[in-house]
Amino acid sequence: MSKVFDSIMLGLTEAVEDSQSKENKLSKHVVTIVPVKEYNSEEIKVIRKKTGLSQRLFAGYLGVSIKTIEAWESGINHPSGAASRILNMMEMDSDLVSKFPFVKNEMI
Repeated sequence: MSKVFDSIMLGLTEAVEDSQSKENKLSKHVVTIVPVKEYNSEEIKVIRKKTGLSQRLFAGYLGVSIKTIEAWESGINHPSGAASRILNMMEMDSDLVSKFPFVKNEMI
């Protein structure tokens, strides 16, 4: 048979043996995803101000409209999903905007 098939069969055989054994021979990895943080209006303002971006540039960076940023910062709406995850990354690393420059900031 092929090398790929033999490799798959060997892996499956090892997995079955490991599951039936009292001793764990194979290493296992547990992956845990941290829940998306919910941000209030003040937290969003603090993150934006740390980046040094205006509401317009901040909106452009996050890929949302300026009206969305205004609604978040006034507490009318709250970010969710990918926007919350990116805000969390920005909160953890204030240099994220510099490391991933989707918005160009140049002196003219």
